[in-house]
Parts: sequence; C-alpha cells; structure tokens
Amino acid sequence: MQRVRQRMRRQREQAELDVTAFMNLMIVLVPVLLLSLVFTHTSVIELNFPSAGGEAELDPDSVQLEVQVWPDALLVNDGARGAIEQLPKADGGYDYAALGELMQALKQRLPDKRDITIRLDDQADYQTLVSVMDAVRSYRTVQAMSVVHAELFPDVSLGDLPQVRPELAGATP
Repeated sequence: MQRVRQRMRRQREQAELDVTAFMNLMIVLVPVLLLSLVFTHTSVIELNFPSAGGEAELDPDSVQLEVQVWPDALLVNDGARGAIEQLPKADGGYDYAALGELMQALKQRLPDKRDITIRLDDQADYQTLVSVMDAVRSYRTVQAMSVVHAELFPDVSLGDLPQVRPELAGATP
C-alpha cells in the first residue's frame, strides 16, 4: 500500500518546464530572419495592355515601335511605316544583344519616345518575354565610374502577333 502512495505522490508532483533551449533558439532565429529580409527584393514592372479598339486609335503620323516575336526571328516594326529590321534566330535562340543595340540606335533617333509594344504568339515562353522586355527597357552603361541602367523604352505594352507578317522594307524611322 505504501508503494501505491509513493507512486501517487510522484504523479501529483508538477514537472517543471525547461524552456531555456527554446528561448535560445528564438534569440538566434529572430535576428537571422530579420537580416534575411534586407536581401529580399521584389521589383514590379508596370505593363500597359492594349485597349479593345487597338489599331484603330493609332495616330498614323507618330512612330509606333513594336517588337514582334516570331518563332524564327525577332522583327522590329513601326506600326505606321512597316518593318525596320529582322533579327533571325542564331544557334537556336534569339539575338537579344543585337536587339538591345538596335533599340539603342532607335533611342538616339527618337530620344523623347518612351513606349514600345511587344507582340507574341501563344507559344512564346515566359523567359523569351522577359528577355525581350529587358532588351527594350534599358541597357547597361558606365557613367561616373559606375555601371548604371540607361533608359530606352520603359513603357512596355503587350499584344498578340498580327495574322500576316510585315514585309521588311529596309526603311528606318
């Protein structure tokens, strides 16, 4: 009977909770998480989608730059005057460097122009869209001993490819 009472006393005694290890973990974990927030950066690109009227609202006298992403080439086009230049695929991929150089040349001729339209088909992948947007929005250059992103055409609109591919006339705006 005495053993039963001893067992009952042991069961009635409150066990102490040792939260020291948990507190140590929190002391280390909270600063690490706070420091990692500094390195996380999210950028947002504002896109201008075409209106329902689309082509009917365009002013024929103004330059309407667009990059058409065809399965075999990138076609830089002026909506009012026709095709400017075609950049065929090389080594299985698009030539984004040549597209960037062409955009720089167009920016020199049209310094006040800020908008451009990228036209894709349904089969174009996301990485192609991002790479074309990067090439037309800005380029890297050195100014005052540091590398900066110089602005080209930051106002990007998206659209579908036309049914008929424009002919390359060789005219530039």
